Amino acid sequence: MIYAGLDLHKSFSVVTVMNAQGKEMVKQKKLPNNGEIIELIQGLKEPMAVAMEATRGWYWLYDLLEEKGIEVKLSHPLKTKAIASAKIKNDKIDSKVLAHLLRADLLPLSYVPERNVRMQRELLRYRASLVRIQTGIKNRVHAILAKNNITHDFSDLFGKQGKDFLSSLSVSEIYRMALNGYLLVLDELEQQIKAVNKRIGDSVRDDEEAKLLMTIPGVGYYSALLIRSEIGDINRFPSAKQLCSYAGVVPSTYASGNTVFHGHITKQGSKWLRWIMAEVVTHCVNRPGHLQRFYSKLERRKGKKIAKVAAERKLLEWIYHMLRNGKSYEEMRKIASAWGKPATRSGR
Repeated sequence: MIYAGLDLHKSFSVVTVMNAQGKEMVKQKKLPNNGEIIELIQGLKEPMAVAMEATRGWYWLYDLLEEKGIEVKLSHPLKTKAIASAKIKNDKIDSKVLAHLLRADLLPLSYVPERNVRMQRELLRYRASLVRIQTGIKNRVHAILAKNNITHDFSDLFGKQGKDFLSSLSVSEIYRMALNGYLLVLDELEQQIKAVNKRIGDSVRDDEEAKLLMTIPGVGYYSALLIRSEIGDINRFPSAKQLCSYAGVVPSTYASGNTVFHGHITKQGSKWLRWIMAEVVTHCVNRPGHLQRFYSKLERRKGKKIAKVAAERKLLEWIYHMLRNGKSYEEMRKIASAWGKPATRSGR
C-alpha cells in the first residue's frame, strides 16, 4: 500500500506520494486541477489511499477519486492542523503531512455525507440563500420608506396591492430608480424560489424526520429539511453536546493551569445550521413553556444576545433527542416542564 497527500487549492493541487515506511516515491508535484492528478495516481499501479482536507471545493475531486476506485479519506482541517502544527507552513509541507498522517493511521477524519445527501444540502442551501437575499432587498425597501417618512397599512407590503403602492409612490428620481430596481429583483427572486420549491418537493416527499422537526414552532417544511440535511445522520453524534459543537454554538474555551476562560461561540461547523437555528429560536422563545422561561431568566441576567444563543443551544439539544428518540417538540416540552430541568435529562 502506498499513500498520497493532496493539498487542494482553487486551480491546482500539490501531491506527495510515499510508501509504508514514509519514503517519498515520486518528486512532489504541483498539478492543475484536471485529469493529471488521476493519471499520476493511477500510473503508479499500486494499491493506494489518498488523504485530502475538507476544503471549500473538495466535492469534485473526492467524487472523481471514488469513481476511479481509489480509496480516499477526507481529513478534518482544524483537527489536522492541531495534530501537525508547524511554524513553517506551505503547500508542500501540508501535502507531506497529510500523507504521513494517513500512513500512520493518525488522520482525523471528517464526516462525508452520501452524494445524494450532499446534493440535497446544496439544493436547500440554494433556497436559503435566495430567501436571505430576498429578505435583504425587502429591508432596503423599508429603509427607503423610512428615509422618506412614508408609512403604510399593508400587512404584506410585498403582496400585489403593496407592490402597486410602492410603484405609485412619489419620491425623488434616485429613490424611484432604486424602488423599481428592487421590485424587479424581488419578482425574479419569487420565481426562482417557486422553482426551487417545486424541485425540493419533487425530490423529497415523505421525510419522517422532517415531519418530526415541523412540530417545533416556527419550523416549516423547508426549514425542517435544511436542519435535517445539515445534521445528517444524528447517530454520528455521541451526545447533544457534540451536535451543538458541530453547529458552532458552544463557547470557546481557553485553559491554562487552574484558570479557565470561556469566550465567544466558536462559529465552527455548519454555518447554515447555525443560521436556521437563529431564525427558528425566535419563534420558540415567544411560546409559553420551558424554553421561554429559560430564555427570559437568562435575558434578565446576561442580555438578549447571550440569551438567544443559549436558547439556540438548548433547542439543538432538544432536537438531538427528538431525532434520536422519535419525540415531538411538545413531548420534549412536557418532559422539560415535568423535570423542571433541561429536556436533555430524558435522553440519558
